Amino acid sequence: MKATSWSRLARQSFVLGASLLVATALCAQAPKPVRIGFIGPFSGPSSDFGIPMLNGAQLAVDEINAAGGYLGRRIELVIKDDTANPDVGLQRTQELMQEGVVATIGFCNTGVAMKSLDLFQNAHVPLIVPCATGTPITAKFPAPESYIFRTSPRDALQAPFVVEDIVSRGWTKVAILADKTGYGEAGMNDVIKALAGYEIKPVYIGRFDIGVKDLRDEVKAAQEAGANVVFSYTVGAEAAVIAKARQALKWNVPQVGAWPLSFPAYINGAKEAAEGSLMAQTFIGEPSNERRVAFLSAYARRYATDRIAVPMAAAQAYDTVYLLSFALLSIRNGDLSGPNVKFALENLKRVYYGVVTTHDQPFSRDDKDAISKNMLVMGVVRNGAVTFAYAADRKKNLIIQRKKTSG
Repeated sequence: MKATSWSRLARQSFVLGASLLVATALCAQAPKPVRIGFIGPFSGPSSDFGIPMLNGAQLAVDEINAAGGYLGRRIELVIKDDTANPDVGLQRTQELMQEGVVATIGFCNTGVAMKSLDLFQNAHVPLIVPCATGTPITAKFPAPESYIFRTSPRDALQAPFVVEDIVSRGWTKVAILADKTGYGEAGMNDVIKALAGYEIKPVYIGRFDIGVKDLRDEVKAAQEAGANVVFSYTVGAEAAVIAKARQALKWNVPQVGAWPLSFPAYINGAKEAAEGSLMAQTFIGEPSNERRVAFLSAYARRYATDRIAVPMAAAQAYDTVYLLSFALLSIRNGDLSGPNVKFALENLKRVYYGVVTTHDQPFSRDDKDAISKNMLVMGVVRNGAVTFAYAADRKKNLIIQRKKTSG
């Protein structure tokens, strides 16, 4: 089947639903667009995954608008750049609250998201997070009342997944190096908890500030503690500082972590020191099945590139836009108030055959995280790119995994 065939098939249910609703819509002149907030780091140190997130979302919006949008109304992204700064993110969120958005998609940085969550919750405006993975994001409010949804794998899934892998390899003397942001703090705690399940305590824990340029003292301390693996919990640039410190000390132990080890800031920053690094992934940018072939082809055409900087960010954001659109299409009376959108997200009846996974009831009243453990695979850096760490994962990835509520 040609790459474009899946794209046509995957959108068929959306197109049919949209066409039926458009046929019943009022024939108004120039109907107002449905405005969806979109916030993330589109400049600054985290833009390497903020921009792919935006690109993936815009690709989906363009496809949906071509199919009729919502009741004949175009979907419009109201884009705000948080620059990966919590205070800027709060200000941009306040601006979105004045923009009349029916929901918001966004945030790549856990600390930035956490500072703005109260605004969404108090305003009863749904937020769907396609990138930030800090466990507290969807745990801050009781699930039944929460307006905070997520389509990225929370660190409470990623950390145990990676820990299980390194323990199976015999790497049980673990050093943790985590930054002092909300992301690093939460991730570090998730790793410690996961290790405790194997009755393992880290041999060393080091903390550092974002923007650090030299971590040789911390890495040296981990080496002297007898570590045989370094578990880093930080963003890409600082993870590269760790890798270069290992290289400088000629300490040839593996570096593992969550998905930031797949970022260009890490791979390009650490160069050969990044080779062999292992990380959790939901989506690896390889044409492993028809859906992914179609998405990768569409992205390449739209943005004139043969390589997505952070494929997970792009694919998760693309799927998120479709999930939100499916929820909106289920609201047939045109009332897109926050409580109605929240209810629609929690009660999606139509299956969305996505790029990352098949979303079949991804959310519920009591569960705001769409990703489960069975959707994860281990990625590895080889020749400056991320690929599958295991042949079994490559084979598993041919079959789209559906959500398992047990994890």
